[in-house]
Amino acid sequence: MNIAVIVERDDNGEFLIRELQRMRANVKHLWPVPAQIPLQFDAIFCALSKDLPQRIPWVPGEPSSALIVVDDGKEPLNLKLIHNCAAHGLLHYPATSRMIQSVLMLAREHFQYERRLRSRIEKLDENLRTTRLVERAKVLLIRLKNLSEEEAYNFLRKQAMEKRVTIGAVASAVIDSHELLS
Repeated sequence: MNIAVIVERDDNGEFLIRELQRMRANVKHLWPVPAQIPLQFDAIFCALSKDLPQRIPWVPGEPSSALIVVDDGKEPLNLKLIHNCAAHGLLHYPATSRMIQSVLMLAREHFQYERRLRSRIEKLDENLRTTRLVERAKVLLIRLKNLSEEEAYNFLRKQAMEKRVTIGAVASAVIDSHELLS
C-alpha cells in the first residue's frame, strides 16, 4: 500500500511513519503541506489545517485516495473543518500503534465502499437515461408507425439484437433520425 504522510516530522510524525512502515506500507513523507494534495496514493495522512479543504484536488464525494486527517491537539477541535475535508478517518496525537492500524483500515474500507456506491449510482443513472431514451423512441414509433407499445418495444429490441448493439443505442438512433428528418 502506498501511503503519503503529510505531517511535521516531530516525535509524533516519526512514530506515525515508523508504524506505517512496520505495517509494510510504502511511505512517502511530504512536508510542508503541498499546495495540492497528491493523488497517486492509496491513503493519505495529512495534518489538519484551516486551508486543507482548498488543497484537496478531487471533487467532494469523488476522492481518489482515502484521506485521514491528523489532529495534533494544539488547537480546539474544529468539527466543521473536519467535515469540509470529507475525510475518511481522523487520527489524534499522541497516536498508538493500534489507533494507526484501526484508522487506516476503517478509512480504506470507507473509501472502497464509497467507490462501490459511486459505481452503482453511475450504472443506475445510465440505466435511467437508457430507459428514458427507449420510452421516447417507443412514443415516436407508436405515433409514426401505428404500433402498439409492446410492438414498438419489440421492434427496438429486435433491431438491437440484429445490429449487436444496446437497445439504448437503437433508441438513440431512432430519436436522432427523427429529429434530423423533422
